Amino acid sequence: MLNSIAQIRNGKTARCSSWDTTGRNNDYWVLEPETSRMLADIKGPGAITHIWMTQPNHYRECLLKITWDNADQPSVLVPLGDFFGLGHGIVNSYQSLWFSASTNHNNAFNQGCALNCYAPMPFKERAVIELINESDRPHRQYFYVDYETLDQPAPDTGFFHAEFRRTNPFGGWGHEIKVNTPESDIVNKGKTAWDNNYVILDTHGRGHYVGCNLSVTNFQGTWWGEGDDMIWVDGYKWPPDIHGTGSEDYLNQAWGMQPNAFLRNGSSIFEGHTNGYQTSYVLHVENPVRFEKEIKVTIEHGHGNHLANEMASTAYWYAERPTAAVTPPPVAQRLPVVRDNQGTWRTDDLTQCAGQPVALNDEMRTLKKQWAGK
Repeated sequence: MLNSIAQIRNGKTARCSSWDTTGRNNDYWVLEPETSRMLADIKGPGAITHIWMTQPNHYRECLLKITWDNADQPSVLVPLGDFFGLGHGIVNSYQSLWFSASTNHNNAFNQGCALNCYAPMPFKERAVIELINESDRPHRQYFYVDYETLDQPAPDTGFFHAEFRRTNPFGGWGHEIKVNTPESDIVNKGKTAWDNNYVILDTHGRGHYVGCNLSVTNFQGTWWGEGDDMIWVDGYKWPPDIHGTGSEDYLNQAWGMQPNAFLRNGSSIFEGHTNGYQTSYVLHVENPVRFEKEIKVTIEHGHGNHLANEMASTAYWYAERPTAAVTPPPVAQRLPVVRDNQGTWRTDDLTQCAGQPVALNDEMRTLKKQWAGK
């Protein structure tokens, strides 16, 4: 990335932004409820080099949508905050290699925040960036989309993709059991892991996976990790092509998560500062996971998927051709889980998007009885 900055090549740098074309200072756009608006429509070949956005709220209610080369479906379709690495509708200042955020209201819901993305996004024919306001109120948006157009497409480049998934709650088999106890140390192998692990990305085609952010609402209140990452490349086999040793290990940390934000990994939101909300990220730009036909990126939630916290994620990858990102849950099912005045997590059937429960087997039943007898 830095090596190419000294390269002189033909091209034109340009920007789409929300500047006030009347010459006054109302440099923002307003999106009415349940409407979308095109922020940029760029003829290629070219590359988006930087996206800056700032807004006072609606980090889960608004969706960022990017479509490449006149594809039928978008390759990016992610809630605004989650795309830039901030889950739960919470803002916080942090910096990573590709994403950063800056706010005067750290660790607060729905406050003004500047968001930046520097992920390279080349395209051949056309790039369309849209914002969808799925809230029930007008949305105020300031933005820049910086890009360059080129004489010809850069060779051997893929299309940037991002998709959002959420399970609230995750269907863990023994949420009452604490992590790192004998009762949680279940066998999780083979098709059991393939079927039950939390899915970060499941896509077909040719490309490489470059990282994710993972958000957890910690209902249990103890440590939510110890889940091994398991990544299958080009179909199922056991063991998977990549098998890790724990959630914090996949996120390039250890002994839990810490309140830091490094270039390639860290906590953009730290649960110790937010009373139970965590967003962690990892970018493996130097060590992407390459696939020829398909990839399934998963992680256990608690060891052997015994926990039942809220889980959400945004996966980032490059694909040889534009591929449809999964459609996020409806807006009501994306909103954060909040506590009442007594500190109890408020559950609402209308806002839940529960995943498939982990089916109990004999070992799970035995361990649940063992824990209950303590």
